[in-house]
Amino acid sequence: MSTETQPRPHLLDSKPALDDLIASEERLLVEFHTKGCSLCEAMAPVLDAVAKGTDATVATMNPRDDPVLVDEYDVRSVPKLLLFVDGELVETLEDGFVPVDDVRAFVTEAE
Repeated sequence: MSTETQPRPHLLDSKPALDDLIASEERLLVEFHTKGCSLCEAMAPVLDAVAKGTDATVATMNPRDDPVLVDEYDVRSVPKLLLFVDGELVETLEDGFVPVDDVRAFVTEAE
């Protein structure tokens, strides 16, 4: 049995925590979600699979934990996916539930 831990999404709770992760990771996928959002809950296994199956770091955050994020990232609906490459926001996706293959493509094909 392997003692290595499988990659899992990071659970963030503040803008400084998000900013630190953006600065430190080459490719970062962030999901903004809210408690009680059924589409957000349905995305959990998708994000687990992306964390395990790509080289991207995956994080989730409730933007209500730090309201500055709502305006900074124009969060109008959840789930909202943001992809950062080398510290820069390169893509966003606000299509509700997104299948795992589509999220993998979103993460791996962006430059």
